[in-house]
Amino acid sequence: MRKSTLVFMALGLALAARAEFNPANFDPSVRPQDDFFQFVNGAWLQHTAIPGDQARWGAFDELRLRNQEALHTIAERAAAKGTGATPAEQMVGDFYASGMDEAAIAAAGLAPLQGRFGLIAAARTPAEILRALAALHRDGVRAGFAFFAGADAKNSSVQIANLRQGGLGLPDRDYYFTDDEKSKKLREQYVAHVARTLVLAGDAPAAAAAGAQAVMRLETALAGASLKRVQLRDPNANYHKIKVAELARFTGDLDWAGYFAAAGAPPFAELNLAHPDFFRGFAAALQTTPVADWQVYLRWHVLRNASPYLGPAFEQENFHFYSTVLTGVQEPKPRWFRVVTTIDNTVGEALGRLYVAEYFPPAAKARVLRLVEDLRAALGDRLRALEWMDAPTKEKALAKLAAFTVKMGYPDQWESYAGLTVDRGPYVANVMRFAAWGTADNLRRIGQPTDKARWNMTPPTVNASYNPSANAITFPAGILQPPFFDAQADDAVNYGGIGTVIGHEMTHGFDDSGRQFDAAGNLQDWWSPESAAQFKLRAERVVQQFSGYTVLDGLHLKGELTQGENIADLGGIKIAFAALQKARAGRPPEKIGGWTPEQRFFLSYASLWRDQMREAEQRRRVNVDPHAPGQWRVRGPLSNLDEFAAAFAVPEGAPMRRPAAERVSIW
Repeated sequence: MRKSTLVFMALGLALAARAEFNPANFDPSVRPQDDFFQFVNGAWLQHTAIPGDQARWGAFDELRLRNQEALHTIAERAAAKGTGATPAEQMVGDFYASGMDEAAIAAAGLAPLQGRFGLIAAARTPAEILRALAALHRDGVRAGFAFFAGADAKNSSVQIANLRQGGLGLPDRDYYFTDDEKSKKLREQYVAHVARTLVLAGDAPAAAAAGAQAVMRLETALAGASLKRVQLRDPNANYHKIKVAELARFTGDLDWAGYFAAAGAPPFAELNLAHPDFFRGFAAALQTTPVADWQVYLRWHVLRNASPYLGPAFEQENFHFYSTVLTGVQEPKPRWFRVVTTIDNTVGEALGRLYVAEYFPPAAKARVLRLVEDLRAALGDRLRALEWMDAPTKEKALAKLAAFTVKMGYPDQWESYAGLTVDRGPYVANVMRFAAWGTADNLRRIGQPTDKARWNMTPPTVNASYNPSANAITFPAGILQPPFFDAQADDAVNYGGIGTVIGHEMTHGFDDSGRQFDAAGNLQDWWSPESAAQFKLRAERVVQQFSGYTVLDGLHLKGELTQGENIADLGGIKIAFAALQKARAGRPPEKIGGWTPEQRFFLSYASLWRDQMREAEQRRRVNVDPHAPGQWRVRGPLSNLDEFAAAFAVPEGAPMRRPAAERVSIW
């Protein structure tokens, strides 16, 4: 560790400057063996309040805020540049200026949406409603269902058309059916929100109230036909490849050829009907629900999609329900924050190109790529040493690991956004034009070879991912910053930070879902029955462990929903720790700040998961988030690990040491 890092530790400024855990956040009244999360983060939890504009607050959010402030400076500078701006600067600057011009946004009102409203009003039959949906989908409006191009799960080298369930205004299908008092009240609040939005759009209060009830009835019908979130984790439950002509078996005589053409898709003969039962339900609802109900439903979804980019009344109403009611947030983020977020979510590669130039130098990329290879080697060692996996399955697992593609920092080829117009006119018009451009860009890929080099996240994103169809792990420049990674930091801290994230994403290739894809990214069973049974036995023990954790007043984590992430945490930590040992082979176990390298590794890991959540957000995440809350991402996996127990001398019987018969080890 460099001297500067030690100085920052002493000053308690590590979060702002280095990838480093901060001893000022520790709670010395708690022993590591009793509650490691509280030991590492207790003082931080005691002295940190959730900001009023946030539903949760933690290390990820602190980094996101720092990144947003950097992007804010970049966008302001681009908007002011004028002559001499690069194409990326011009696009970012114009988008930002349009989003910050509140007077122009208010003056434009709903004028940019009138074409969509006219289209909906003209639809008088079920067939015309389907055509209207096609036009709205072409413009990026999420209603009814989803239609898009994606890699064929069983032939990932080719892009195929997909029809998938969708069309709900609440976060998940279970929100429409859960029968406790909080859920009933939330549904009432949703209906009231829909009605208020319709009034803002010009409906009389009585008509808006009736329309909101119609929306709720129709969405409830669609929700009833939808798969549950846990079922959506099963790749085979989402794959039903058929000929286009076979759609009639599921949906009767709906004019799908007309829909596909109106949506802007090229001709194609096959598609993935991801959720057949949903489309049976959709077809029934299309034929039996009054057209007037469909019209108000479509108008609502146009407004729902557009409200964050309209005038203050729509913005505030949207914020009240989707932020205050659903997540407990009491005040909106600053306008610049919201606009920068929109730019990142739309033309994020233009914004990311400017971000990378300032915040992710080539030396940092080279350092983290070396770290990736250390982890790849460590995972290979773990696979070879597994006692429960037979030799033929090991051979294929190692082949899959060797085939992993690593996307680091930013794309090799930047998106040009050719054909997209961004100007300083109405903000919502820029958002709408991007949505239409993005839909066309996606649908034109149907039938084309899959470009596995394409990114699914923007460079400033504070996140990482594994894509099973591409067999690729992705780490944007946004997360390759302190406290997760610092090219100048101590190895133990980096391996406990970004190393565990990299190991986590690698493990996703072998979790309950990712393991079903082969080295080429195809959905194919490459496991022997015996090895598959051994994996499932261990995975079920992870499900049981996390299902036993209580979030608040009797609300338990959903072990099945979170199992993939929990398996990835458990494997990621183990792999990163093994990689650290390989990297440190032959070096003395020097202490820094009184901590051994092994201890610094686990301290770094636990510090990443400090977070706090509002109660409403906790409840929402238990229902929809496949990730466990931060405290359980520390207590859960570490209590299974002999490596952690050895590092902190955790005795048998301690809370952070699960009984031997209950400990889980997969990878």
